[in-house]
Amino acid sequence: MKQQALRTIATLSFLLMLTAATAYAQSGHVRAVSREAAAGNILCGAPNATLLATGLEGATGSTVGPGGALYVTEGAAGRISRVDPQTGEITTFASGLPKSIIGIGGAIDVAFIGQTAYVLVTLVGSQFGGSDVVGIYRVDGPNSFTVVADIGEFNLHNPPTIPFPFFIPTGLQFALETYRGGFLVTDGHLNRVLRVTLDGEVAVLIAFDDIVPTGLAVSGNTVYMAEAGPVPHLPQNGKVVSFGPKSPTATGVASGASLLVDVEFGRGRILYALSQGDFLVGSDPGTPALPNTGALVKVNGDGTFTVITDGLDRPTSLEFIQDTAYVVTLTGEIWRIDGVSCPPYGVSF
Repeated sequence: MKQQALRTIATLSFLLMLTAATAYAQSGHVRAVSREAAAGNILCGAPNATLLATGLEGATGSTVGPGGALYVTEGAAGRISRVDPQTGEITTFASGLPKSIIGIGGAIDVAFIGQTAYVLVTLVGSQFGGSDVVGIYRVDGPNSFTVVADIGEFNLHNPPTIPFPFFIPTGLQFALETYRGGFLVTDGHLNRVLRVTLDGEVAVLIAFDDIVPTGLAVSGNTVYMAEAGPVPHLPQNGKVVSFGPKSPTATGVASGASLLVDVEFGRGRILYALSQGDFLVGSDPGTPALPNTGALVKVNGDGTFTVITDGLDRPTSLEFIQDTAYVVTLTGEIWRIDGVSCPPYGVSF
């Protein structure tokens, strides 16, 4: 049973695995696709990918916060870093958060409500020899935090009702997204999305079988979610789906990109997704995608994806500032991709 369960948890565990064999991607690996192909033969040039920053430790989650800066979680260091989106300058926003214990987890994502930051922390409980709370922390100061929701405790008392193997009862939370004055949280091990209030109330919003929910984006009341798909992460299982606050099931939006880890709206409310890369069939669960096979893709109205930029080295998180995309990678880099969107913008999904 434990070996079967590993196939569930491993679908996300590679996202934070840093090994001695991991090397930084070089600029020549990343290829920006002509927007003649990406935007239906509209001639407006090609996106330009440049390396903005390096040296982040266990980077996974990100958001655009106060001052228009990027804020990135570093689970291995137990901190949130602020990154200037123009210069790439990195400064510490908050430190002293729970660090990853088993090479993955710790501070895994960050979101802001107004000027206040909230951090999602996972895989730090007693099962792994730790004593920290699995849940959402409010940042009160540079090294001061308050737990606002104990997600681990909720999961212990409310296990999944859809049958699939799992062995971490507190779950593996992955993405944090603001929603209706509170938060949504994906759990890639317990395969569900939780709704969490600022008062600490936790409830299951929607539950799935073994599809491995990852990144989130919100438009009005509609939630868009990326699915990595179970091992071996076949392209047809990499999906973007949508659902509402009372939807019993999710509706397919697009499919066909390997191991999707995030979904975000770009300029003009065009939806984009982030492919972590190609998974070598037959590899052990937990093996990262092949280097330099990740891609930024655009969601099309016919349920397909169009590649905008490929050759990304195991990306984990995506943000947009106007028509510029920012991609955080497993190797601790941030790539800036200028000129992603192209007028007329419209809505492509």
